[in-house]
Amino acid sequence: MVKILFILTNQGQLGASGHATGWYLPEVAHPYNILVEKGHEIVIASPKGGPTPLDPDSKVAFANDPECIKFLANSKAMSDMENSLLVANMKSTDFAAVFFPGGHGPMFDLADCAAAQQIVREIYERETGIVSGVCHGSIGLANVKLSNGEFLVKGRRLTGFSNAEETAVDVAKWMPLSLEDTVNANGGNFITAENWAENVIVDGRIITGQNPSSSALVGKTLNEALSKL
Repeated sequence: MVKILFILTNQGQLGASGHATGWYLPEVAHPYNILVEKGHEIVIASPKGGPTPLDPDSKVAFANDPECIKFLANSKAMSDMENSLLVANMKSTDFAAVFFPGGHGPMFDLADCAAAQQIVREIYERETGIVSGVCHGSIGLANVKLSNGEFLVKGRRLTGFSNAEETAVDVAKWMPLSLEDTVNANGGNFITAENWAENVIVDGRIITGQNPSSSALVGKTLNEALSKL
């Protein structure tokens, strides 16, 4: 079994909207539970370290979700979320994979986090390392440049929260950038399904999911990829 680095957001406010945001509950809970049950060790880190805010709307929306209930009752997981490690202190060689959960928070502090991008680059360039994200978490991959100066996403198929979904939830006006537009601008091929549909894209060692509905499948797909290492 291996160690996986989950990189979460420290951003708790949705820009100037006055609304709370953070990481989206099922996008952490579902992959976390799946991977831990398979014997993997998960380490939680964030750009600033310390508390990582849970999007309160996601807690309400998934109040009856069994996997989310299980996750919230996991005292170790809750402690790790409250006391996340500093990404800049992480060593890429300690991890077989890196994963970015979503929520709108990552759009503010993970789009250009140099320490997180370095981790992604080093893990990916090991030629066995896996990089992954779900929903807005894919922004953690979108701007990463490899050692050759090219974007990680160039010529690659990825997915994440789409422009159509962003418009549907009426928060695009508060976003600092568009995930879909960023991936495409950096040479990637952003693949979308219908709004809210389960959609996971695997392109080599890049695994991404579109939205909360894709969270469990991302976890399962990541575990399958790790089992082949």
